[in-house]
Amino acid sequence: MQLGKRISGRVVLLGLCLLIALAGPAEAAPQFGADRAVPGAPSGAYRAVRAGNLLDVRSGRMLRDRVVLIRGDRIADVGPAADVRIPEGAQVLDLTRATVLPGLIDAHTHLFLTGESHGRYEEQLLKESWQYRTIKAVVNARLDLEAGFTSMRDLETEGAMYSDVDVRNAINRGLILGPRLEVVTRAISTTGGYPLEGYSPEVPVPSGAQIVDSPEAARHAVREQIKYGADLIKVYATHHFRFTEDGKLANIPTLTLDELRAIVDEAHREGVKVACHAYGGEGLHNCIKAGVDSIEHGLDLDDQAIAEMVQKGIYYVPTLYVYEFEPEEDLGASGGKTTRARIHEASFRKALERRVKIAFGTDVGPFPHGTQAKEFEYMTKFGMAPAQAIQAATVNAAELMGWQDRVGTVETGKFADLIAVPGNPLDDITELERVKFVMKGGEVVRNDLR
Repeated sequence: MQLGKRISGRVVLLGLCLLIALAGPAEAAPQFGADRAVPGAPSGAYRAVRAGNLLDVRSGRMLRDRVVLIRGDRIADVGPAADVRIPEGAQVLDLTRATVLPGLIDAHTHLFLTGESHGRYEEQLLKESWQYRTIKAVVNARLDLEAGFTSMRDLETEGAMYSDVDVRNAINRGLILGPRLEVVTRAISTTGGYPLEGYSPEVPVPSGAQIVDSPEAARHAVREQIKYGADLIKVYATHHFRFTEDGKLANIPTLTLDELRAIVDEAHREGVKVACHAYGGEGLHNCIKAGVDSIEHGLDLDDQAIAEMVQKGIYYVPTLYVYEFEPEEDLGASGGKTTRARIHEASFRKALERRVKIAFGTDVGPFPHGTQAKEFEYMTKFGMAPAQAIQAATVNAAELMGWQDRVGTVETGKFADLIAVPGNPLDDITELERVKFVMKGGEVVRNDLR
């Protein structure tokens, strides 16, 4: 039967894609030789990293001639080379000609997206199965890890339901390579508040988020998502927007304040944080009133929003780089007056000046995975010192995730998540786009510095 042939062909395709995802790019294969720790190796096994320079991300100071001693997947000791005793038989990794720093953290990613412009978003939701998109997510996770991002918050599957839970679990169990993940699963919005949109009412189409239209339904969605493995909850508080005649953004809210309060109350009752996608306006202010833990994007932060974010300790995850891609579309919509990127820049500068807590996040997915370190360029271009930008991607992002006791700094007792670059990122932030060494949990993922 033709149907039987199609099914069998699809199974073969999925099997081949999974093998490719697990094997990784051909040119990467040599990186997983002698330098890679064997899964299941004794927890007492030692490794020592000799660092020519070690960046103390808390102080922004560069420390010369350091040793990081690793036992199993944790840092056992760190200090001047003369003071750290390396046990006999320990494997020594020579990074004396490089700068070592903690693994980077991207607090806003989309592993299940590979481009979303010019109909690409619709194509993924309508033409690609959850299984196929999961295989691509596995590939993307490895690309992000090899780029130095050892921890990430993945902020929803965009229609692939709870598949991110499986990717997270497979990484945690050592089946595949990828960053440590916190996952959202489905995200929450309202009818008409998220794609897919514009199709005939007679044609059922998938949604990129779970749809709720009352506080009761919102509370149920939180419970359901946590039941099936969500580490945090994401809400879409704004969706549609337009440019006004004077070149400002008018942002249309989605969830009501009562719905947002129900979501935050239920999530916090279960010890789970809430991330709020919002550009500005009423939707943004409703999220702040409801007590969310982070504002994602925040293109149009006004003075009141900034003051309340500071007062409540709400994190700002700006995702600057992704809005630099299509200025022509915005210029056309605004009559040539402005773009979202320029409005966003002004918000970022104000938030930075007024000391809003900022965590590094990129929205990677609309642009290629493994390239998101480009975000650092825009953070520094718009006013951050390199040390501040690195803190946003280490100390601050770890605190946002509630992982400050595990990752974010090179300190005794934390996971041995390390990266290295050839130069000094305090002098040239683009060094972080040239990561040459990655270690996660004491295992060497890549080492191009040998």
